[in-house]
Formats: sequence, C-alpha cells, structure tokens
Amino acid sequence: MRIAIVGAGALGLYYGALLQKSGQEVHFLLRRDYGAVKEKGLKVFSVNGDFHLPVVNAWRTPEEIGAVDLVLVGLKTFANGSFTDLIGPLLGEGTQILTLQNGLGNEEELARLFGAQRVIGGVAFLCSNRGEPGEVHHLAAGRIILGEYAEVNHGRVEELAAMFSAAGVDCRATDDLKRARWEKLVWNIPFNGLCALLQHSVDRLLAVTATRGLVKELMLEVIGAANLQGVRKPIPVSYADAMLEFTDNMGVYKPSMQIDREEGRELETGAIFRTPLRFGTGEGASMPRVEMLATLLEQATTPP
Repeated sequence: MRIAIVGAGALGLYYGALLQKSGQEVHFLLRRDYGAVKEKGLKVFSVNGDFHLPVVNAWRTPEEIGAVDLVLVGLKTFANGSFTDLIGPLLGEGTQILTLQNGLGNEEELARLFGAQRVIGGVAFLCSNRGEPGEVHHLAAGRIILGEYAEVNHGRVEELAAMFSAAGVDCRATDDLKRARWEKLVWNIPFNGLCALLQHSVDRLLAVTATRGLVKELMLEVIGAANLQGVRKPIPVSYADAMLEFTDNMGVYKPSMQIDREEGRELETGAIFRTPLRFGTGEGASMPRVEMLATLLEQATTPP
C-alpha cells in the first residue's frame, strides 16, 4: 500500500517507521526532521526493540508525493486549518484518510472537506516522544483502535487493522468509534491537562493522594459525559481504575501536552477540552472539574 504520513511527529514517525519496516511503501511529509532523515534515515528507539531505516521517502511538500492509497493523519489538532493544503494533493479517486489525532471533531472536519466516504477514525494509545531530528522514542503501549466514521465499509477497517498488526502494532477494529474516542479522553483530559498545567509527569500526579483523587474525579466526569453520547455500550466507572493502574505502570512519563508547553508550542485545548465539553454539556453532563481545568490551562498559556 502506498501511504503518506501527514503530521510526522512522535506518532507519525513511529507508526510510519513500523509500516515501512513491514514492507509498505511509506512517504513522510517532514519539516524539522527532513534534513536529518534524508541524510541518515530514521532511528526508532523502542521498548520492543530498536531499529534503523537507512533510506526513507522524505518530502517537503504533498505535491512531491502525489496520490496515495492511504493518508495517515497525525497532525496536532490546532493545525487542522491546513487540511486542504496538506491532504488535498495526496488524494486520488480511492484514497482513504485515517486520522489518529487526539480529541473530538477531526473526522467531522475531514468529512466536510473531502467526503465522509474517505474517512476512517483511529484512536492510538501510544507513549512516544521525539528525540533528536531523525529519531523517535517509543516508551510504552502503541495499541490502535480503528473504526468507520460513516459506516461505509467495515471490511476496509479490518484490512487496515491487519496491515498494522502485520507491522507489529496491537490493532483491532471497532463498530463504535465514538466510544473509543471518549475512552481515550478519559485518560487524555486529566493527564494531559494536569501534567501541562502543573509541569509534573504522570508518576508525580499519582504519587500524591490529592492529585490522584482529582485525576479520578476528572475521569468520572468524562465517563459520565461519554455515556450520554449515544455510545453502543456504556463505559463502566471501573474503567477509571483500570486507567489509573495502566498509568501506574508507565513510570516517569510526560504526556504530549506537557512537552508542548515546556517547549513553548500551542496546545490542543480545543479538540481535547473544549469540543468534549461542548458535546458533554450539550447532552446535560455535569463537567465542572473539566471546565475549570480547561480554563486554568488556557489562562496559564495565554501571554499577559
């Protein structure tokens, strides 16, 4: 399969490298890493084993890549305004678009621009960080859940799941993409938000009784909102304890939003906080802690 990676950050570089290693034809749209990757290839440092791709298809513009079979979107959601420029030149008659972005609203925007029949959603539970240019560090996890946005063809989702599985990714298809997206928000909202606000890694949050309790309270608000969204099967409140236990095993880990704040980059507050708040409160959910966290985070990152 001919694949273009749009948004080749920690997520795009990692999954793209695995797909290339498994034999797929992968093309990376790069900015910061372009020179290093062209010169030295791509290095992956992973808990599952390090590897190096000495030759990588690296490009500066989508026009240089041309039409592909699959566009894998790993952009930060604040860059969604660039969808037309970055994705449009990659589309052929049967091109599929898979977004592995955080938060809510991404499939809707892609469908509006390019047609719902092209769009597949994915939720990635991945702990990875950028390293030096041309390097990516995979620290833990990596599971992907794929689902149809407009119920066009569930078979193609199964085929993509098989492709990722063949590349060494724990990947499965779901018939409830909405539920999968909210399940990730149960983790993303408290940990991305609190870690970015306090500049504490996840282990520090969980080591203190008060902040561990706040994490769980935030999770329960998100679960309550999720279960008002028409999901096929409610998310049980016990999912919060499962996510806490999962995170206990991460050790010292900084979520992407914390790293973005440390490095002075824009934060994904819209897709991870404001859109879920709009969807949740619109259905009558009570989310005061999520609202307060979003507000504090926005104020902390707004220049005086």
